[in-house]
Amino acid sequence: MLPIIRPLLVFLLAGLCEIGGGYLMWQWLKADRPGWMGAVGAVLLMLYGWVATWQPTSFGKTYAVYGGIFIVMSIAWAWYFDGFRPDRFDVIGGVVCFVGIGIILFWPRP
Repeated sequence: MLPIIRPLLVFLLAGLCEIGGGYLMWQWLKADRPGWMGAVGAVLLMLYGWVATWQPTSFGKTYAVYGGIFIVMSIAWAWYFDGFRPDRFDVIGGVVCFVGIGIILFWPRP
């Protein structure tokens, strides 16, 4: 079970760093929030690049899988923090992304 959970937790942490960092930068630059928010956002974005290297897979495979996770986490982030209400097409798209993630990351290879 650990070989499945560890990569998912690393992807989750990377997503929180990237989306959280981008959100804080967005708040600083577009919503006139204090400069410290931009600074924290920049640090989180740098951490994202580092955290992604914790994956045991290649760069391309890691970023392909992370792209799907990023999509789903971005929808969830927008729902929680921005009041965005995902419609059924957002949910269907997220499910399709998760299926793709599962195939790329966990499908047995010969």
